[in-house]
Amino acid sequence: MATPVVKPKPPSATSIPAILKTLQDEWDAVMLHSFTQRQQLQTARQELSHALYQHDAACRVIGRLTHKEVTAAREALATLKPQAGIAQPPAGIPQPAIAVEAAGVAAQPTEQAGMTPEIIQKLQDKATVLTQERKKRGRTVPEDLVSHDTVRNFHTLASHPGLHSASVPGILSLDIHAADTSKILTGGNDRNATVFNKDTEQVVAILKGHTKKVTRVVYHPEEDIVITASPDTTIRVWDVPNSQPLQLLRAHDGSVTGLSLHPTGDYVLSTSTDQHWAFSDIHTGRVLTKVADESSTGGIALTTAQFHPDGLIFGTGTSDSQVKIWDLKEQSNVANFPGHSGPITAISFSENGYYLATAADDSCVKLWDLRKLKNFKTLQLDDGYEIKDLCFDQSGTYLAVAGTDIRVYLCKQWQELKVFNDHTAMATGVRFGRNAQYIASSSMDRTLKLYGL
Repeated sequence: MATPVVKPKPPSATSIPAILKTLQDEWDAVMLHSFTQRQQLQTARQELSHALYQHDAACRVIGRLTHKEVTAAREALATLKPQAGIAQPPAGIPQPAIAVEAAGVAAQPTEQAGMTPEIIQKLQDKATVLTQERKKRGRTVPEDLVSHDTVRNFHTLASHPGLHSASVPGILSLDIHAADTSKILTGGNDRNATVFNKDTEQVVAILKGHTKKVTRVVYHPEEDIVITASPDTTIRVWDVPNSQPLQLLRAHDGSVTGLSLHPTGDYVLSTSTDQHWAFSDIHTGRVLTKVADESSTGGIALTTAQFHPDGLIFGTGTSDSQVKIWDLKEQSNVANFPGHSGPITAISFSENGYYLATAADDSCVKLWDLRKLKNFKTLQLDDGYEIKDLCFDQSGTYLAVAGTDIRVYLCKQWQELKVFNDHTAMATGVRFGRNAQYIASSSMDRTLKLYGL
């Protein structure tokens, strides 16, 4: 096939100025085309970025909804399914009816079973033994108790943020197994309690059943049993190896605010916004006695509770700044410690049996001598400092304070040894490991932190 003949262009570039003009026109055309392409590329990038952002947002929303539905389904299943392996109470003992909770509303509190002479004798016998043991221990300091200088050198060993749900952040309470101090119990804003082994860094059990946040937790010192309390008005006793509930205690008709295990390991003390304290059997679920704080007027709530190491007296805090000492056998108020301002947030008896530490919304810790019934020392902290928890170590040598930060004091001299401020939110709990070998703290930042060497 013949090649078509192309008509030649007229000879316009016959001079140097004409050639330069042609080159300039070509250059302008190329630059204009390049500019247009860049504009189109930028527009395409913006559209793609917007589309990816919309896709990512949609995936997040779907993920949250799916997680919420799965969580709700799991909790419903855990609440409704038959609980295998629940320990049966001894035959012949009347049991409270555990009604089904609907829409998070607990049944009415059970009737009191009464403090029998046998129970009172059991409490007295235990107190006699504990008093003798404490006097012996008081003469010597445990050989492997961590020294003051060692505590000063403590630093953060580990931080564990994954024990509770990230969607409802916050660990509200903390306790350590006295016999096996590698096991740590936490109660969360996510309505769950978690048992964590610090040595293996594994979650041992997640205890689900409360319909509101878990604000108080206690680890049984000898058995693998934990006790939890919540504003849902219930107290639950759990078997840790099976992650199953053993008992459901209905001692109150208001939020449970305080929880303390009796030294016998068989009974639990609880306080509530219903202005009552209750003494219950954790093995049978029976409420043995429930007493109103009649000295308070105007509906004053109880905020916290703690047994004395001997178990015959205990302390309660109130929302009107009072610290009250009660005789358990007589069920009567035997002493009051005024002086704080604001609701009492924490109380702790020293193992020596003589000191009581108390804290309120007034940024100070007061130390009381139970023999003289007077305040002998006040630790004034910074203005606005919030205190959420207090804890003496088992030897009564150190006192830890949790709140705006974590502080450790040397008892008797009441000297500040160490301050830990690693938490990014309010600290809610603090406990000592055996012989203060380590310190654990919990926080609203969802982390459990461990301090030591």
